[in-house]
Amino acid sequence: MTTLLTRLALLGLGLAAGPQAFAQETPAAAGTGIGIGLPATAVAPVLRQRLARRSPPPPRTDGQGISGAESAAGAADTLGQTATPPTLPPGTLDLGNGLSFLLNYTGQAAGNPIGGIRQGSAYAGQLFFGIDGDLQRLAGIDGGSFHIAVTNRHGRSLSNDLIGNNTSVQEIFGGGQTTRLTLLSYQQKLFDNRLDVEIGRLVANISFLNSPLYCNFQSNSACGNPTFVFKTSNFTFWPVSSWGAHAKAWLTDKVFFHAGAYEVNPRHQQPGDNGLDFSLRGATGAIMPFELGYTTTFANDALPRNYGIGGWYDASDYADPVRDVTGRPSVLTGLPAQTRFGRSGVFARFDQMVWRPDPTGIQGLTIFGVAMAGTSGRLVEDYFLELGAVQTGTFAGRPFDTVGFVVNTQAFSPLALSNIALAQNTLGLFRSIPKQQVMMELNYGIQVTPAIRLTPNLQYIVNPDQTRFPYYRKNIPDAFVIGAKLSVDLFTLAGAARGPGSL
Repeated sequence: MTTLLTRLALLGLGLAAGPQAFAQETPAAAGTGIGIGLPATAVAPVLRQRLARRSPPPPRTDGQGISGAESAAGAADTLGQTATPPTLPPGTLDLGNGLSFLLNYTGQAAGNPIGGIRQGSAYAGQLFFGIDGDLQRLAGIDGGSFHIAVTNRHGRSLSNDLIGNNTSVQEIFGGGQTTRLTLLSYQQKLFDNRLDVEIGRLVANISFLNSPLYCNFQSNSACGNPTFVFKTSNFTFWPVSSWGAHAKAWLTDKVFFHAGAYEVNPRHQQPGDNGLDFSLRGATGAIMPFELGYTTTFANDALPRNYGIGGWYDASDYADPVRDVTGRPSVLTGLPAQTRFGRSGVFARFDQMVWRPDPTGIQGLTIFGVAMAGTSGRLVEDYFLELGAVQTGTFAGRPFDTVGFVVNTQAFSPLALSNIALAQNTLGLFRSIPKQQVMMELNYGIQVTPAIRLTPNLQYIVNPDQTRFPYYRKNIPDAFVIGAKLSVDLFTLAGAARGPGSL
């Protein structure tokens, strides 16, 4: 079974990202599905003894669902190519009694020698500690498990400090640079694992709108989730947890329906929040995502694929992007924004392995794409489009290395653009304001050792948006960014766990 912390490793939420993190599994063993970003963005599986007592249905992924290729570690293990057990994710310290631990560090450096408001560099990092408990082995509760995660985030954002745009080039930054309880949940599988329910202190973005492919990248426009959903709704995000629940029903061995509801509480996003306030004080509503998906794996498809359609309804308060409490433009008056209620959006996404030179191997090329649009509410963006590719296995003797490229565009709404135009007009400026921000990244993921992964990357931002700086007197120059992402499995580094390529 893919446990919660396994899913965190897959999605790279501050953990070691890259194809080596994936683990192959069966429908009967599939987890709730997760991730960010951030992160992209790992503990031992549960129900191992139970699964050994019966024949499982044909294998599949956890249906989170948009990971086209299985990872080098998980799939290669299934094919007998490495010594890492297919049921034990990289970096896992398994006590063998139902308790498993993960300890990871992710650091991201970035500098903009060209473009932005001014030039410079920034560094951000996250230390992650997670626990998975298999309640079948610990307490005899069939199909039950619990999950705990604690994070410490620190550092600065290049986008916030120097470039000026509103989408970070370091996905590990955000959610409060502090130590907090990030996850505390109970998970229960029912009906021969065809229904998977999780409840507790959760975040929506580790279970919806994510893929292990996304956190091969450092740009927050792609990792851990397409950024549009955070700009147009109160979609809850790692590491800021709140009360929530979600359920995934497998309609067939390849088709699932997934839905959830998560408390929206702005108090949890305040600086210094530690995640220990379990009250509903300050809650303004709930965000409700849903998805219908189709997914295959190497076990039942020569070229694994994942397709999903879905959306969300944000039944919570939000600030009007233009009007203040008196109905006038808040960018001019400086008064608090009007409070609005209710927004919604839709999405379609896919990933598809298109080339696999060795039918017994996991190396190959996978492409992915996302399209998102708002359907109601007063939104700052109209739509989001993304296309990318990840090549697993690069040169002879480098089966765990990857090459990745992603490009996406954010189309700003007339509401967002009107704020900038109004501010510029007060300065006597009447210039053309770019309507879209295009972000792209090219990277190479190097599995330096079984414990260490380094991903140098080049990013380019066309028309960095100035929604945060409407009074800036000219268009922010296109920005060229040089970055590097370092991921370390600390238990593997200490010799207490195994990673990709371990003997």
